[in-house]
Amino acid sequence: MSFSAIVVAAGSGTRAGAGTPKAWRPLGGRAIARWSVEALLAAGADQIAVAVAPDMMQTAGTALDGLPRITLVEGGATRSGSVRAAIAALSPPRADQPVLIHDAARPFLTRDHVSQALDALGGSDGAVLALPLADTLKRQAGPVLETPSREGLWRAQTPQVFALDRLTAAYGAWSSDQEPTDDAQVVTAAGGLVTICPGDPLLFKLTYPEDFAMAERLAAGARLVRTGQGFDAHRWGPGDAVWLCGVRIDHDQTLVGHSDADAGLHALTDALLGAIGAGDIGEHFPPSDPQWRGASSDQFLAHAAQLVRSRGGEIVNVDVTLICERPKIRPHRDAMRARLAEILGLPEDRISVKATTTEGMGFTGRQEGLAAQALATVETPR
Repeated sequence: MSFSAIVVAAGSGTRAGAGTPKAWRPLGGRAIARWSVEALLAAGADQIAVAVAPDMMQTAGTALDGLPRITLVEGGATRSGSVRAAIAALSPPRADQPVLIHDAARPFLTRDHVSQALDALGGSDGAVLALPLADTLKRQAGPVLETPSREGLWRAQTPQVFALDRLTAAYGAWSSDQEPTDDAQVVTAAGGLVTICPGDPLLFKLTYPEDFAMAERLAAGARLVRTGQGFDAHRWGPGDAVWLCGVRIDHDQTLVGHSDADAGLHALTDALLGAIGAGDIGEHFPPSDPQWRGASSDQFLAHAAQLVRSRGGEIVNVDVTLICERPKIRPHRDAMRARLAEILGLPEDRISVKATTTEGMGFTGRQEGLAAQALATVETPR
């Protein structure tokens, strides 16, 4: 189902303790807000507006760098002000398109949570993930300790999802001087019907300092590590240079192929595509298509890296092995690592380029061609 999303990340988070606002603190090696944005991308969000405090815009840009389909919006002084600003920043979708609103401080969002909320929307004006109260409630009324009934009470969570036109109208009609605690309150105050669907204890909100210690323990199991491998080979032909791992090397032959025949980049592209189950390079860039004749292979690799990120993934490490008798790779290895780092947006210490020979055996040993193999490790939301 097509949907837009809003991530509310403009709060100061004072109850979480001094320091950086909680949405931009690290959790498992990435900013807390990035967890939710990656999950929404993996769930198929058409666009995501992230409401950010004005003084945190640069921090947010760095924390969310490389993620597609996001717009950073200056949030308001209140949560509802931030939501209003984010609604205004969404590119006009269908009036009745679902818009999903999520608190950045709930990082363990998954595609299943998003699907549940969207499915629950149905013919209602909104849907809220919520948990029934399990603990006994107490209310202090002067010296008297009361025990109110918990029947019919729920702990509201996010995501909350609404038809965009209903949500916009409800915020336009909100006239109370009281700040709403969530978006469902705004919609129900306007007469809207909001449905409850089962929440998840893992969607707890990071509020107090002790919450972060528990979140760190959970973060270790919240990401899926995937590995892909790639292999490519090209024959030698007449020429005066060869492209390998994005670097031009003067040589008395060249590699023959439909594009620039950069076997290193082709193998690595296939490794990244394999890690996310996205087919192979031939499916994305068919050799039968004349537009790729002589094309620079760096655009193939950049495309695969973007696919990883569009699914909420992160490239952890890549390793390329070039198999040839000539040319000598060692003099060019540092330049190759630097070029791969540039294409992939990674630090060089997460990139390896190696070379080996086959001791005169096989087609590479007979210098009929060159081969490359690659491994890529990525992390994606579960």
